[in-house]
Amino acid sequence: MRKSLFFRVFLGYTAVIVFMAGAVALFAPGLMRNHFIKQQSAGLEHLEALLEPSVLPYLEGQGSGSLEDFVRMIDRKTGTRLTVINSDGRVLADSAKEPEDMENHQNRPEIFTALQGEPRMSIRFSATLQRDMMYMAFPLKSGGRVVGVLRLSLFMDALDRFFDGFRTDVLETLALATLLALVAAFFFTRSISRPIQEFSRAAARVAAGDFEAKVSMWQRGEFQDFARSFNTMTEELKSSFQEIQLQSEELTSILGSIEEGLCVLDADGRIILSNGSFRRIVQSDRPETKHSWEVVRSSDFAATVKKARDSRSAAAGEFSLGDRVYSCSVSFLPSRNRFVVMLHDVTEFRNLERVKKDFVINVSHELKTPLTAIKGFIETMEPTVGPDSRAYLEIVKRNTERLIAIVGDLLVLSELEEKGARLEKEDVDLQALCGPILRIFEKQAQDKGLELALEAAPGLPALKADPYEIERLLLNLVDNAVKYTDKGRVTVRLASSAGQLTIEVSDTGLGIDEEHIPHIFERFYVADKSRSKKLGGTGLGLAIAKHIVLAHQGTISVKSRLGEGSTFTVSLPLS
Repeated sequence: MRKSLFFRVFLGYTAVIVFMAGAVALFAPGLMRNHFIKQQSAGLEHLEALLEPSVLPYLEGQGSGSLEDFVRMIDRKTGTRLTVINSDGRVLADSAKEPEDMENHQNRPEIFTALQGEPRMSIRFSATLQRDMMYMAFPLKSGGRVVGVLRLSLFMDALDRFFDGFRTDVLETLALATLLALVAAFFFTRSISRPIQEFSRAAARVAAGDFEAKVSMWQRGEFQDFARSFNTMTEELKSSFQEIQLQSEELTSILGSIEEGLCVLDADGRIILSNGSFRRIVQSDRPETKHSWEVVRSSDFAATVKKARDSRSAAAGEFSLGDRVYSCSVSFLPSRNRFVVMLHDVTEFRNLERVKKDFVINVSHELKTPLTAIKGFIETMEPTVGPDSRAYLEIVKRNTERLIAIVGDLLVLSELEEKGARLEKEDVDLQALCGPILRIFEKQAQDKGLELALEAAPGLPALKADPYEIERLLLNLVDNAVKYTDKGRVTVRLASSAGQLTIEVSDTGLGIDEEHIPHIFERFYVADKSRSKKLGGTGLGLAIAKHIVLAHQGTISVKSRLGEGSTFTVSLPLS
């Protein structure tokens, strides 16, 4: 590459120099010859202007002496052949030849033009002297009329010999100048190529990771500025590279210290980075360059990653790998088109949840039988108990019934959690389902002076849902509305829009304080504890309602103000 740079620049200069020298050698001689001839013709014009007053009297018959002697005398002094011709083309005198031996010159091109009144130059072969000549013919006028022609001639061979010597000198000078220019181009090219070659070698060292490479600053001008900038750049690169190395080591240490499994996927789902925890989880020493599904063999994990890649947004899920359960979260990095996967071992949490769930189910089942027996004995004892003891028996009976209700609701919750997405769905006509439910609460509403109303939009589509669970949802919501409303009305509204079917249960009851609203769907949370105990509430009704709605991929919310009633809104997807 270094030789290529030098020779390309030098050959470029050589080509320009040789081209210019060749152009000068090719065109200059011709141009100089023409210029030389013009100079000679200008000299002849001046000579003619001097001779014309002396020659014109001879043509008018007033000259003294011999015309022939006059022209030969001028030839000897100037080295120029003179020929005097009358208006008929006849030669009157010639300095190089006897006029009697010369033919009529009327048809000579320069003579013919001069007889017309215009001077003319002509270079041609002389038939008289048998040599190439340069002729300049000038008209001689008297009284406005051409009376003759004065022709001045030079031998071209003498001119050519002079010009050939001159041309030789020019070409020798040109050759010497070309040689000197080539030598200058050689040194100039080397002065340019050497610093560039040095820059190239230093840049190659930097590219190879040697940031100690420097460029000498012996050059002047732009090269010195460039060298200074290059050396500053290598210092900055060295500093930046060291900082990046430190950051990389810190990042590697941080990733290695994270207990959760972490890996980074590219746009194609290949693993490009992973930490030790991830490699331990998947039991692979080098998972890089492999697809995520090759390393983590779980359909749930693959589905979570696919969801994040398709939506180019965050996604979360849970999957089992061997005897362990992991929570998986996938984050999208739009700047690099990468996906960060975090795996968190939740096996212990799931085991605790299962133990807790099993405990609740077992305790509920175990309590159900003795509580039913206690209630039976209480009902048996009621006719035999005296007035003094009846109040105590009523308290025992009421709390027993409340315990039975709590156990029942706990079993319902456990059943909902166990079913999960395994709902027995079919087409449900909500309007037809709400009628019997409202009739269940008619007597209770009449006793309190409440109005029960059903408002259904016309043409409601069928809902794809589990009819038993939807009925349980409506029973819980309407039961709560009737329980906590002392006057006014309870209204159930049904409507559909944008692929959703909406159920609203509103009342004009006590309402809920704003501080309790975020917690009312939690288990055993009661906003008004004294009233709930009085009415026999378990604190599990709304938790059951929320589980039913979530199992149907729906949402439930509440709007309420204290003393103004409450409105529970359920949105369920139609498909």
